[in-house]
Parts: sequence; C-alpha cells; structure tokens
Amino acid sequence: MNKRRLHHVWTRLRFIKPWYFLAIAVVSGAVCVFALRANNEHMVKLRSAVYAADRKGSGVQKALDDLQAYVTAHMNTDLSTGTSVYPPIQLKYTYQRLVQAKQNAAIAVDSSTQLYTSAQNYCQAKIPIGFSGGYRVPCIEQYIQSHGGTVAPSAATIPTALYEFSFVSPAWSPDLAGWSLVIALLSGVLFVITSVARRWFRRTVR
Repeated sequence: MNKRRLHHVWTRLRFIKPWYFLAIAVVSGAVCVFALRANNEHMVKLRSAVYAADRKGSGVQKALDDLQAYVTAHMNTDLSTGTSVYPPIQLKYTYQRLVQAKQNAAIAVDSSTQLYTSAQNYCQAKIPIGFSGGYRVPCIEQYIQSHGGTVAPSAATIPTALYEFSFVSPAWSPDLAGWSLVIALLSGVLFVITSVARRWFRRTVR
C-alpha cells in the first residue's frame, strides 16, 4: 500500500478517537456492575419468598419455580455458599412436614391411637427441640416396642430432592448485565486497536 493510500486511510482514521471507545467501555462497565448487583438483589428477594412460603406451608412450589427461572436466566445469581458441602436451598419446614408425615405413616401399633399418643407425649417432653419429629422417631419407636406395641419397618430416609435445591446461574445472560458486559469488552478491544493503529499510521505516513 503506497503512502498516498495510507494517507487517505489516515485522514479517515484520525477522526476516530480512542478515548471514545474508552469512555463507552467505562460507562458500560459501570452499568454492568450495577446490573449484576440488581440481579443478585432480586435473587435474594426471590429466595426469601421461598423461605417465607416454606414457613407458611403454602405456595412453596411456585416460589421455587420463580427462583429457578430467574437464577437460570440471569448472571450473578449463584446460590452457592462458598465451600459449603450443603445445597444452598434447604427447606427446613418442608423437611419437618415430610418427617412428620413419614412418622405418622411408618409407625403402626397394636393398640394404635392410645399407645402412639402416649409415645408422642413422652418423646416430645424428652426431646422438645430440633426438627419436628426428626429426632423423636427412634424415641417413639423404642417407647412403643418397650410397651408391647409393634413398629412397622419404615423408610427412614426422606429423598433430599424433596427439600434441598440448587440452581446454577449462567456465565452470561442476554439481559442488561450481559449486554453491557459485551459492549464494555468490545469497546475495550476497539480502544486498544484504534490506539495501536493511530500510532502505526502516524509513524508510517510521515
């Protein structure tokens, strides 16, 4: 490419100032940071709604669906708790209800109602704290057996999928945070390219 042609390109390129792209990158980066923060704050609100529904015992599935839909579609909504080995969403009250239901279904006694009620009252007084029924099942079974009753074999394990949940957020999402990140990165690249190109043309067309 001869100098005349280079000079023609340079006359067009010199009007494109690198700082234009730098300014766009900075503004877009700031927008991205605020959008990522907004994403995380909204996730926290939805997670709180899940816990509230769990406590009330109604609307849990809808709250979970709303949380899952949002987390899986937006950046910076990761629910992980650092290096914890436990799932980030654990529904305490759902677990309590499942344990109680399992306990009611699993324990069968000869004299039925009277002995079972006595066992419940005894174990509740002996073990007043903890997940409802969770720590009392062995106590109730032992009480029933020691008083001549029979205990049906029970499935002690409650599937964790019923009360533990973990949703993964995407590395990039097509929302305000995602697109502002793309613009910031592209603008940064264009800033570098135009800066290098301007220096090269300045030296070449002299």
